[in-house]
Amino acid sequence: MSIIPDSRKRHYVARVGTFLIMAALITGIPSSYGVGGDDTHTSENLEIRTWYDLDAIRDNLDGNHILMNDLDSTSPGYEELASLTANQGKGWDPIGFVTNFTPNGPDDSTPTPSIGCGQPVLADVEPPWHGLTGSFDGQGYEIRDLFINRPEDSYIGLFLLNMGFIKDVGVVNITVIGGDCVGGLAGQNGGIVSNSYSTGNVTGTWMVGGLTGLNGGTLGNSYSTGNVTGNSDVGGLVGWNYWGTVSDSYCTSDVSGYSSVGGLVGFNYYATVSNSYSSGSVTGNKDVGGLVGENMGLNYFSDVLNSYSTSDVTGDVHVGGLLGYNHYGTVSNSYSTGNVSGNEDFGGLVGLNDESTVTDSFWDTETSGQATSAGGTGKTTSEMQDIATFSGAGWDIIGVANFGTHDPSHIWNIVDDETYPFLSWQS
Repeated sequence: MSIIPDSRKRHYVARVGTFLIMAALITGIPSSYGVGGDDTHTSENLEIRTWYDLDAIRDNLDGNHILMNDLDSTSPGYEELASLTANQGKGWDPIGFVTNFTPNGPDDSTPTPSIGCGQPVLADVEPPWHGLTGSFDGQGYEIRDLFINRPEDSYIGLFLLNMGFIKDVGVVNITVIGGDCVGGLAGQNGGIVSNSYSTGNVTGTWMVGGLTGLNGGTLGNSYSTGNVTGNSDVGGLVGWNYWGTVSDSYCTSDVSGYSSVGGLVGFNYYATVSNSYSSGSVTGNKDVGGLVGENMGLNYFSDVLNSYSTSDVTGDVHVGGLLGYNHYGTVSNSYSTGNVSGNEDFGGLVGLNDESTVTDSFWDTETSGQATSAGGTGKTTSEMQDIATFSGAGWDIIGVANFGTHDPSHIWNIVDDETYPFLSWQS
């Protein structure tokens, strides 16, 4: 993989650009936009039974749509719209559209370059990205066998962008290849995603996640499994969590990248990860963590709480069982157990802790192979399976008879002297 610029400089520049993009997207998309930005278009509410119906959402972005059955390679429209041969081998065209714009005024003769993920949008210019602003209810059905091969394009997924509400849908056995902002369900989520999941392979360059590449909204009760590969800001569920929240979610994907690589979230920036876990292997070079690769805030803090990782983690610099690099971030009531391997600034729980706080958090010194960490408290395996370790630290935890018995009145459950703590919502 190619060497990327210094992460702090890159993240600062990207932060400014992406903040402007998201502000423009949130405030600047009229609810009646259809293809081409036609504000006279009135959306229909669609019942989705075929790939043709799914494709029609792009003309009805503010409608409230319902998936009526599973879609797969045998469903009408698949060969034409979502197969390996569709659209000259590019596969599915993400739902949404991008309009070119004039960056220096209304002069139509001025060149209108295509816009890449993370570039700034001027406040007086219509946002170039248009996605779902209505809702999509999967009703528990799955969209299977989705194929996308668009390595030069940004905002890649089933949806280009979600600014509305997506719930109760699975995208299964997917192959998604894109450039920046790449996810199985959506390139970017600026709205709400709930009770949704992805399985398969997702590949990109920057901001790559199993479910969504960039999350600036709310993502909960969701999961991803498979393989996620990218360069920078690569996460099993979310590539870049930017002013967003990820909660009650998990990932079992194997994740690999160069920098800011995490089992659940690659880069957590002014954002929150809570009540979540990861278990797939994580491999990278810099800022590599079992749960989160890089956790960063500046005027504000980024938080990781009530979460854990069992992922094995391998990297070079800033490598940790839970977090690789914690900068102006907070970690509380969390733990890790995976094996950790690194060369510089690596530890059982946190690789590098810079002006940050880690409280009431632990790692297993035996399974991690690490006796030290930049934060947290090391415990033996038997201590990590003892409820007293966690109740003594003030965790909201209760013992249960077995893993199949849950007490949802507490955040954490444990089978004392038999298991590590697990989240009470886990099945």
